[in-house]
Amino acid sequence: MSKLSDATARRSVLPFFLSSFSWNFALGMTYPLVPLYANQLGMSGVGIGTLVALPVLVQITFNLIGGAYTDQVGGRSLMLASFVLTAGAGSVFFFAGGFWLLLLAQLLMVMSRAMYWPASWSLGSELPGGRSLQMGRLNAITNVGQIMGMTGAGFSLLWFGFGPSFLALAAMGALSFVLGRRLPEKPKNPERKPRRLFSGYAKLVRLRVIPFAIMCAYVSALPFSLSFSFYPILLVEYGYSADATGAMLALRAIGSAMAGLFIARYLDFSAKLAVPLACAIATALSVGLIAAARDAWSIGLLMVAVGLASGIMTLFFQMLISEISSIEDRGSALALGGLGWGLSHFSTPLAMGYLKDHLGLLPAFYILGGFAFVWGIALIPMHRWAFAKFDNSAPNRVPPIEEKP
Repeated sequence: MSKLSDATARRSVLPFFLSSFSWNFALGMTYPLVPLYANQLGMSGVGIGTLVALPVLVQITFNLIGGAYTDQVGGRSLMLASFVLTAGAGSVFFFAGGFWLLLLAQLLMVMSRAMYWPASWSLGSELPGGRSLQMGRLNAITNVGQIMGMTGAGFSLLWFGFGPSFLALAAMGALSFVLGRRLPEKPKNPERKPRRLFSGYAKLVRLRVIPFAIMCAYVSALPFSLSFSFYPILLVEYGYSADATGAMLALRAIGSAMAGLFIARYLDFSAKLAVPLACAIATALSVGLIAAARDAWSIGLLMVAVGLASGIMTLFFQMLISEISSIEDRGSALALGGLGWGLSHFSTPLAMGYLKDHLGLLPAFYILGGFAFVWGIALIPMHRWAFAKFDNSAPNRVPPIEEKP
């Protein structure tokens, strides 16, 4: 079965998007709340970076497990488990008064992310109406939810403080579960043969396009990684209040939502290099230049620009992987390509924490922007290798994706 049946798909669309919105609202709340709370507790840059990055090692592992289970049991079950973990994480955040409980809450949250992303991407790729259009809508809903979550967290923090804000986060996770329960079960395919849990990865890792997709995912996740680590701290050091910080962080997600709603349908997501290269360079420049900005207008424009570029890059790698994978391996393929996200979430906060403590916060952003620029340029030889002309007998190459009229 290549797609959900029409009737099942129509019943799936509304609860799928509503539960995705609610979960991303909760996720967006963590971006300003967690680093600002750790900063209030007096943690060092390395401590904050460790708090954000260390649980990602767990996320990388669970991301692969989540992708494999998505192919086995369907995305619905994995999404529901993700929602339960988010509600639990918010509850632990509420009681946390030091590093170890914060770390436990972060572990629960990254496990939730690891299950949610491959499950939601796989379900979204099966919706009727055109893959690029529906994936664009999913990414737009994702970012709108995060926009409202970040903004809501800023105002909640200003009016009520950290405790009630974390309780609201837990409540949004519970609401996601209630909405997600209305997702229909995926019909079983009687022709599908039983197979081992991780068997799909054995075939996928031989494709040259996968490392290229991982590199694209890595650079698309850089602004995402900064949003829940050092963007909030930078804006607070600039003198902006908690509510203003949440609003400016939301502009990054607005840019990504624009990419999903208005730009996705017009871009060529074939194997051409122009789209990922332009997005990588735009992301690098936006990340580096934000350290030179001070006024709200400049910061806001850079946030929108980096959100737009990273949003298009995210769509590119999602579409690329969806095109080269079958529905039976879609969850595993998206999880494998999504390793770039996990690697970014792990390395970026650690590197930024180290650089902040030894060189200062502004030089850390300059250096990260320079690194992202070099990473983007490295996509050129990587693209040539991944989509090179090949001998049909070679098992480790994938043909270039043909452009569709």
